[in-house]
Amino acid sequence: MLQLRDIKKNFGAVEVLRGVSFDLGAGECVAVVGDNGAGKSTLMKIITGVYAASDGEVVLDGQTINGTPPGDIRRLGVEMIYQNLELASQQDVTANIFLGREPTRKVLGFETGIIDFKTARDQAEEMIRQLGARLPSVDIQVGNLSGGQQQSVAIARALTFSPKVVIMDEPTAALAVREIEHVLQLIKELKARGIAVILISHRLTDVFEVADRIVALRQGVVIADERRDETTMQDVVAHIVGAH
Repeated sequence: MLQLRDIKKNFGAVEVLRGVSFDLGAGECVAVVGDNGAGKSTLMKIITGVYAASDGEVVLDGQTINGTPPGDIRRLGVEMIYQNLELASQQDVTANIFLGREPTRKVLGFETGIIDFKTARDQAEEMIRQLGARLPSVDIQVGNLSGGQQQSVAIARALTFSPKVVIMDEPTAALAVREIEHVLQLIKELKARGIAVILISHRLTDVFEVADRIVALRQGVVIADERRDETTMQDVVAHIVGAH
């Protein structure tokens, strides 16, 4: 589904990524781990089109997407859920799910540009139902929801537009134990739908519960790319800190 081939990124004389390569299959979760400054965020911004790679190739479903604007990459099927979720706290759940991509009414087959609020609400309710998310209502302001519930809204927003790849940046970092379990279950649901998931996380217990493979970055290089059932938490920590 996604191939990274020898991705390099320089900011002036600073070499942030020095040839990163790994693949991601449909329905597979790859955890990308590494210390601060390892290059994780830069790599994700290259995948989503925010940064252009200095060298190398990003291939999505057989199509090279280097140089493609972020909005077009999103339309091609790459969604990123940022750590701060990028939600509008004063808006309700429905508005957040469709923010900037609201369904509009048609008259005689022509788009009117008028938002179809009923369709948006019905689709939001259906997406939340399919996810099994525990929300009191799609009409509630997102700012009144718990951290785990807000994560559910962010995932629902990503799923509404049929993504091929979902990138999640520290999705459980600020959550309580019960909410963490719910988010991990949502990641398993994404995998079951055939969606490829990149999980960036410092919580190795979460990584070992949902990831199929673990890619460790250090100083802009892939130090290890191992199947979860063929490594240990101690080995991954050693990769991250440079003990191996």
